[in-house]
Amino acid sequence: MNRYRHAIRIGIVLVALLCPGIDSAPARGQARQVAQYTIEDFLATTDYGGESFSPDNTKLLVNSNESGIFNAYAVPVAGGKPKPLTTSTKESIFAMEYFPHDERFLYESDVGGNELDHVYVQKPDGSVQDLTPGTDLKAFFVGWAQDDRSFFIGTNERDKRYIDVYEYDPNTYQRKMIYENKEGYNFAGISPDRRIIALSKVVTNADTDIYLLDGQAGTRKLLTDDAKPAQNQVQTFSPDGKYLYYLTDKEDEFMYLVRYDLGTGTVEPVQKTNWDIMYAYLSHEGKYLVVGINNDARTELRMYEAASMKPVKLPELPDADIKSVSISRDERHMAFYASNSRMPWDLFYCDFSGSKPRQLTRSLSPKINPQDLVDGRVVRFKSYDGLEIPGILYRPQQAGKEARTPALVMVHGGPGGQSGIDYQAEIQFLVNHGYAIYAINNRGSSGYGKTFFHLDDRKHGQADLDDVVAARRMLADLEYVDGKHIGIMGGSYGGYMTLAALTFRPEAFDVGIDLFGVSNWYRTLQNIPPYWESFRADLEQEMGDFNDEATLKAKSPLFHAKNIKKPLMVLQGANDPRVLKVESDEIVEAARANAVPVEYVVFDDEGHGFVKKKNQARGFQAALDFLDKYLKPGPARP
Repeated sequence: MNRYRHAIRIGIVLVALLCPGIDSAPARGQARQVAQYTIEDFLATTDYGGESFSPDNTKLLVNSNESGIFNAYAVPVAGGKPKPLTTSTKESIFAMEYFPHDERFLYESDVGGNELDHVYVQKPDGSVQDLTPGTDLKAFFVGWAQDDRSFFIGTNERDKRYIDVYEYDPNTYQRKMIYENKEGYNFAGISPDRRIIALSKVVTNADTDIYLLDGQAGTRKLLTDDAKPAQNQVQTFSPDGKYLYYLTDKEDEFMYLVRYDLGTGTVEPVQKTNWDIMYAYLSHEGKYLVVGINNDARTELRMYEAASMKPVKLPELPDADIKSVSISRDERHMAFYASNSRMPWDLFYCDFSGSKPRQLTRSLSPKINPQDLVDGRVVRFKSYDGLEIPGILYRPQQAGKEARTPALVMVHGGPGGQSGIDYQAEIQFLVNHGYAIYAINNRGSSGYGKTFFHLDDRKHGQADLDDVVAARRMLADLEYVDGKHIGIMGGSYGGYMTLAALTFRPEAFDVGIDLFGVSNWYRTLQNIPPYWESFRADLEQEMGDFNDEATLKAKSPLFHAKNIKKPLMVLQGANDPRVLKVESDEIVEAARANAVPVEYVVFDDEGHGFVKKKNQARGFQAALDFLDKYLKPGPARP
């Protein structure tokens, strides 16, 4: 799968299970009391990610925060305890891939969450070398060449605005630049013979073009010459070099998969559905095609024999969805993750002989009974103008008509993210402690067609905010929700929406919890990281002209903070490069001037999001304490 396309993005994209209709009756019988667990219990759950096969296919390289911070581990496919390969205690380490012929591996790591990653190689003896030395640069692993004789790394060391791509020798680590990015044409893939480089060019947030750069001829050809704006996203070259696979929404609401014949110049459809295809990739020799579909915020995974497009039957697991598939280079082994609302992502292994999948990790804390957790349900409601808005509803098991609970509208990151229902420790923690949560996918969210996605363009704090306010009314109508005690919570763009609700709709919610949300759009957009330059047109179409100070300040909560009347909590990473700490500092100062309760938590060693368990524990316990004090029904509070 093309990793570069996902390397720089705003927002958090989750997955969901399909279950339509407004929640008017208990999903699993009447209200019942459940054991309540501490945040430490929830964080005793281990997060896993990544699944690169070792050269002999006996183990998988993964990331895990078992130690409290992310490190690299090797998981035996025969079963057994993961073996730590790195032992960082300060900075998170995210492993990429094993080398094809030995057990060296590549990993990425930044400093304190500043997102200025470097790429490192570690040998089996534990020695480490930084392959991208220097200061104030961002680098990331792009992938291996088809013949496994070299690998590629992108870095902005030459020009902070743009990512150049280098080819590395796996033995000497000598490198040569294969793509110099001077105009914001982003590297998206390279043909097996290294002659053709696929490039993407962002025109607007509704229009991305694909170009083919011929390294021998020195020519650049526009592949997607669309009469109307269309999103086009490179996925992969076929291993034989004949085709380029890409996604497009040309003349359609949803992204679908096509392939371009490099010899004849013809384009033919490969797969099309009534939902967005999120990604597609081929196994190493091209035998299998894996396709991920965003089916109503649920990841639907399909796998085919690529030559015939005959479906390959995936393993069936009770009450779980397969989220990710990795196929070994010899195409005989498969690893995948499976998850649901009550089960964190766990790693499984099987081979293509038809053997039963083997579960390699059991990540949920043994202290937690999954029957005490809740299933998320897709629930839709009609918003202020009749538009149907989807979201994920979590009902506390102890909630009922005679035991109404307070509730939260939770807003995802973005703009343009999507909420779903894979396991979310922070959601289950709050629900377990008696808070109903509705994770809204307001207009502007991805996954519901391009018309829905663009409904909030340049209307943030208005059209999208009114959806959020309408969600509050929907929650208040549920028989098990205490309609007088409903708050709002969100991170990044969701943090902005929290602040917007408290300033622009000050009577709508009873409390707000803002995690690293924008308070001043003018300043934020003036200070975007330099390596976002190639996405500037996308952001301007979404948010507005970066230099239109009056319009941006009009939608910025900081300049309307006098309207804040309800208790506010703010959580912020000191090293956040996207939403600078000053954004939170100033909104906190302004809100406190109103003599309303304001609590502020800053993490000195975090960036945009909190990845260290000790910080997660502190932050979410503080959030629960805040909600118990200011939102939960009870005696009058100061």
